[in-house]
Amino acid sequence: MDYRDWVRRSYLELVSSNHHSVQALSWRKLYLSRAKLKASSRTSALLSGFAMVAMVEVELDMQYSYPRVLLVAFSVCTTVLVAVHLFALLISTCILPNVEAVSNIHNLNSVSASPHERMHPYIELAWGFSTALGILLFLAEVVLLCWIKFLPVDSGGVRKAPVRCPANATDAGRPTPPPPQNSGWQAALASTIIMVPVGVIFLVFTVHFYRSLVRHKTERHHQEIEELHKIKVQLDGHERGLHNV
Repeated sequence: MDYRDWVRRSYLELVSSNHHSVQALSWRKLYLSRAKLKASSRTSALLSGFAMVAMVEVELDMQYSYPRVLLVAFSVCTTVLVAVHLFALLISTCILPNVEAVSNIHNLNSVSASPHERMHPYIELAWGFSTALGILLFLAEVVLLCWIKFLPVDSGGVRKAPVRCPANATDAGRPTPPPPQNSGWQAALASTIIMVPVGVIFLVFTVHFYRSLVRHKTERHHQEIEELHKIKVQLDGHERGLHNV
């Protein structure tokens, strides 16, 4: 092997290694997108099912006068929670089969047939709806459900007086005063006190996690740019060697 053949062989090996590194990066993005879609679909199906069961199975005390704000907040929170998770589930269901079909093909060049690059914003949207916004709404759903479930206990609050045998006509619809001890109100307040720090910790962890993830991606991009710059310098040197030969 003379010098010209050696330079040509080195050039081809360098180009092929660069091509394989790009293919490996593309396959890594494909597997990451597939994992995100699977996680978001499972989480969304689970939490939306729990929210629907909670709304259907909750039993309202007809003798208790619930605050209107509480009922409206529970209805709105449940509806938005189910809608957010179903939207994430819809995105996952539409994109995941196409990604799965490509990931099961044992061919390095088949990664270009996957729609995960073009559908990347939708994948990130489904991932954010399912993990960040969906779980936060679920925590709020638990707090509202505790208030609806425990507030009527021990007749705590404004309960309508029975209409049977009223003392006079004016006292028939007048609410009775609340009892001195209200264990239901205390239980609902305790659940709220517990859930508020949990929600704050969840938000802090989410922000810290995404900032760490963005920092890691930025560092990886800088490393890839440096590697591409080194490869370009080596390719330029090999091209000069070929021209000189």
